[in-house]
Amino acid sequence: MPGRVERETPWDAQSRRLRNMAIVEVAAALIRDDAGRYLIAQRAPGSHLAGLWEFPGGKRHAGETLEQCLRRELAEELGASFVVGERIATVHWDYPEKTVALHFYRCRLESGTIAAHAAQALVWVEPARLGDYELPPPDRALVERLQAEG
Repeated sequence: MPGRVERETPWDAQSRRLRNMAIVEVAAALIRDDAGRYLIAQRAPGSHLAGLWEFPGGKRHAGETLEQCLRRELAEELGASFVVGERIATVHWDYPEKTVALHFYRCRLESGTIAAHAAQALVWVEPARLGDYELPPPDRALVERLQAEG
């Protein structure tokens, strides 16, 4: 199975280095509104996995912590400031050209108004309906857990 929700062991990291596969570190936000719905965004046309829905976030830049990355990405994409809370899960997903390590964090709005600033659609979705949206495999790997939490 190409994806798994777990912590990477030292053996996994060494195995990836030996295979010389690029590892892309990504941080994603689990943002809920007062009604308990999750915010998801549709990937822009022309991007990797265009048209699919995902939890907002993005790639970590050199020198950034995952939390700094997530605050930056959310400000760029949603035009608001967020408090980055606990890491809920890490999903590793192997694509032919790279491995994505996707770190999911609970986040809450600190200031501003959430709006699409990256020319992508946004939607609030009840946990039970997340499966109705076409999500990339790493995001889908977490949906069952989120649905169980309600």
